[in-house]
Formats: sequence, structure tokens, C-alpha cells
Amino acid sequence: MSGDEGAAISLLTRACELDKSNRYTEAIVCYQEGLQLLLSVVKTIQDKNKKIKYREKASEYLERCEALSVIVKKEKEAGKYHEHIKISANSTGHSYESIFGRFLDDTVKKVEVEDPYIRSHHQIVNYLRCCELIVKKCSRIREIKLLTSRDEHNQVDQEKKLQELQKSLESRNIMMEVQYSDTLHDREIRLDTGWMIKIGRGLDIYRAPEGKIVLGYFDMDLRPCMETTVDIFFRKS
Repeated sequence: MSGDEGAAISLLTRACELDKSNRYTEAIVCYQEGLQLLLSVVKTIQDKNKKIKYREKASEYLERCEALSVIVKKEKEAGKYHEHIKISANSTGHSYESIFGRFLDDTVKKVEVEDPYIRSHHQIVNYLRCCELIVKKCSRIREIKLLTSRDEHNQVDQEKKLQELQKSLESRNIMMEVQYSDTLHDREIRLDTGWMIKIGRGLDIYRAPEGKIVLGYFDMDLRPCMETTVDIFFRKS
């Protein structure tokens, strides 16, 4: 079995698992990526029976992927779409891109982040990672709005770091507005396309790395997480 063949099977198996868990938007991405790989593999297979079998499976997966797209579209139009994801303690594979990157694209122009804990250094770095992902995936992004709480112990340092990020975003013609609230509790990310992502712990879901030269220090898909939940909604404007 070639590397691409194994990768295709792995992606399509994952798509089926996500499908059964009603995590439809994730399943669609895995179906699409897995099908693309599988169809490339089919072109290189010499075994006639195996080629026929893979083409039949590809047709089944494509049909299911299209059906899921219809389900998601209908639930979005009805304003009822909801996905629930549980992140187990010490599990990996949960970078921001893995959690909500599939909703970030060229149609997004404004993102609002509400998180009371963008205060200490590592929390601000998490927010920076989130901003980097938004800028990388959303070519038309023009505004990012942050609502958080003040760091009572080091407010000056908090403001200084957020102002530095503001200037960095301004260099790309992106405005970042920062507001503070003493009563904020909810944690959510809202896109002007209608998607809303609620993470129980907010952006602060990762355990501290066990060293400075260790796996997961930079790649957050490899960083163990704390237990939390993610709820994804779509709200019509």
C-alpha cells in the first residue's frame, strides 16, 4: 500500500467517524481531502478489480459528502445548525486551525473574539496565534474586535502587548479594536459570515509545554489540551 493510499483510507475513515458523531463540517472536509487523494491513487492502480472497488467506494463517499453539504445548508438556512465537540484531557490534534479553521475563508471580513482571559503573556500569545490564523486564511479580513478583561496585576504590560499587536495588524490594513469588561464571562468567536464558535475554556485550552525543545512547543496540534467542549453554531444575519 502506497503512502497516499494509506493517507486516503485514514482520511475517509476519519470522515465516517465524524459523520457518525454529527460533526458534519469536519466530516465534509475529511471526505473532500480523502476523495481527492483516493482518486489520485486510482489512476496509478494496475489491479483492475481493485480499481473498480475504489471507484465504487469513491462514488459512495462523494454521494454522502454531497448529502452532508445539503444537510448543513438546510440547517444553516433554518438557523438551527449546531455541532458539539468534546476535547478530552491531554488529547492532541486540537490547534485552532483544526477546531475552527474550516470556517475561515475569503468571505470573512470581521471577527469578534470575546474571552475574559486574554491577560497573561501565554494567553496573549494564544490570541496572537488566533489572529495569525485569521490573517492567513481570510484574505479580505478588515477588522478584528477583542472584548476581554483587564489584568489587575499587570494592566500596563497587557495593554502594551495588545497595542503592539494592533500596530502589526494595522501594517496589513486590519483594524483591531480592544474593549474591556469587568463582568465578561462568555467565551466565543463570531464571524460576520454567521458562524459562532464557543469554546468552554476560551482560547486558553493548552497545557504548558514540558520544555523549550519539545514537540508541541510550536505546533499546537501536538500540544496536549485541558478538558473542554466546543459548540459551533450558525446564526443567520
